[in-house]
Amino acid sequence: MAILKLNIDDIEENEFSLLAIHTSLEDYRLAYLINQKLSIKLEKSKKEFIMENKQGDTHFSRFEFEDKKKDIIWTLFQNKNEISLKNVTTAFNLFSTNNLSDYTTTFLLTEFKKTDFFLKIDNGDELFDTELINTTVNSINKVGMAYWVDVQKIKNKNNLIF
Repeated sequence: MAILKLNIDDIEENEFSLLAIHTSLEDYRLAYLINQKLSIKLEKSKKEFIMENKQGDTHFSRFEFEDKKKDIIWTLFQNKNEISLKNVTTAFNLFSTNNLSDYTTTFLLTEFKKTDFFLKIDNGDELFDTELINTTVNSINKVGMAYWVDVQKIKNKNNLIF
């Protein structure tokens, strides 16, 4: 019987670039504006990214576009989302009670808590101009700031595997 060994060095790491976006825009509106400015076709993915934590399941929306000619996959996804915790009942006086909902914010990449969205570009390192994409996204109205993230410094890269 043959024994197969798998070395960690043999596994190829998926190459991608990650653009952090700070904005107050809704996800669908940001995707629409990026589509207009970059001439791509991001579409809402039916599969949301679900992260389980002790407060409950958090759903992060994402938009995808696969450019088959250039073999590039574009993914726009949320970094933070608010989830509602169980209702908390507080008594104000003897005869009335009030049901309050408590919210907590969860993050996909916890080291980027101020970042609202990320634009992930797979397999496209040599096929696009990073400066052009950065200045184009920064030119979108209501985008406060966009910048490239050093992927090597991300602690939980496993959250970026969709």
